[in-house]
Amino acid sequence: MQTQSASQLVKKKCLPCEGGVEPCPLDFAKKQLEQLEGWALTHHGQRIRKDWKVKHFLAGMEFFGRCAEVAEADGHHPDLHLEGYRNVSIELWTHAIGGLSENDFILAAKIDQLPIELQG
Repeated sequence: MQTQSASQLVKKKCLPCEGGVEPCPLDFAKKQLEQLEGWALTHHGQRIRKDWKVKHFLAGMEFFGRCAEVAEADGHHPDLHLEGYRNVSIELWTHAIGGLSENDFILAAKIDQLPIELQG
């Protein structure tokens, strides 16, 4: 696997994954994350996560709506978290393989392009 820039990732489409493939190696995931601002490894390198503080509750819900549209179009679905009415988090991993695949980095790059009303 070769690391890709965020602009390369957003041009790709997530591919269906039914399992049977190995998750990305940890060293690759760390290098790929250098191309995606604000995303971090969690769960012993099996997931990536990004946190935002939005302006208000509806800003978070609107952002989640945009995320849902992108995720559904690619057939790859993140875990969306909203806590304390303005703390937004997204976790990505490929459930079928119990770890990270290229799909997770593709969707992260696409999510990063979405508008979001951040707390000022």
